[in-house]
Amino acid sequence: MEILLFLAATLRISVPYALAAMGAAFSERGGVINIALEGIMLHGALAYTLAAHWSGDPWLGLGAAVLAGVLTAALHALVTVGIKADQITSGLGINLLAAGLTRFVLIQVFHSSSNSPRVVGLPEWDLFGLRSIPAIGPTLATPLVLIAIGLTLASQWLVFRSVFGLRLRSLGERPEAAASLGLSVPLYRTLGVLLSGALAGLAGAWLASEQHCFTDNMTGGRGYIAIAAMIVGKWSPLGAAAACLLFGAAEALQIALQGSGFPSEPLQMLPYLVTMLALAGFIGRAVPPRAVGVPYDPEKSG
Repeated sequence: MEILLFLAATLRISVPYALAAMGAAFSERGGVINIALEGIMLHGALAYTLAAHWSGDPWLGLGAAVLAGVLTAALHALVTVGIKADQITSGLGINLLAAGLTRFVLIQVFHSSSNSPRVVGLPEWDLFGLRSIPAIGPTLATPLVLIAIGLTLASQWLVFRSVFGLRLRSLGERPEAAASLGLSVPLYRTLGVLLSGALAGLAGAWLASEQHCFTDNMTGGRGYIAIAAMIVGKWSPLGAAAACLLFGAAEALQIALQGSGFPSEPLQMLPYLVTMLALAGFIGRAVPPRAVGVPYDPEKSG
């Protein structure tokens, strides 16, 4: 039973990592590095909180989180695809913007620099009696867990089995060749970034729904860990989601060991240490898309 409880905690904790990591895969398969995941998740979490607070409807909050994620990603796409600015700088700038903006909104709306009032979370879905499964049932009955599983399978198909995915991957490898066949490099790259924003917005909604509030800097580096998971998963949505289970297990272990006599400082470092070790073991064997991070300039290419 304890093993099942640990697996349930791992699955639950992995959801925001997996959603953001899948989003990163879409963006980078198209050739755009999206380090802005951290900021997009923050905006998604705050949007969920505001919409759920004012309406009392968690599903409206979920929609607001996705919209906030897409709008934030649109800013990243404008700067990187439209203006062709440095993608790393743009992502870091959005993260800094989100950190300051969300705190400002907290103060202005809720008169607190640390957290919002309690908001409603997403209700459980007891589909096919999932909730009755011992230990792991309540986790499987959580909407965003089921949505994340479905999106993982759909994203894998979309990237590797659909025409859209083939075109997106071609832009991440040889955008000049794709453009010579009549494909719009800016359009497809922008779509990849917007998809990453929608998925990262969902990840932010998960955090706010689970904690029933928004807290300052509540992402806690999850966006960066999601990027690491994408690299370990070799730019594949399914591989990235699977890698997130590793980081989720590390965080679940950290929580399980709290109060057991272990010093708190090493426990807090555990998820980040696992991230570093995973990257050290996989980074040499992970081959990124050839054109990722390289702005496309048709004049220079022609």
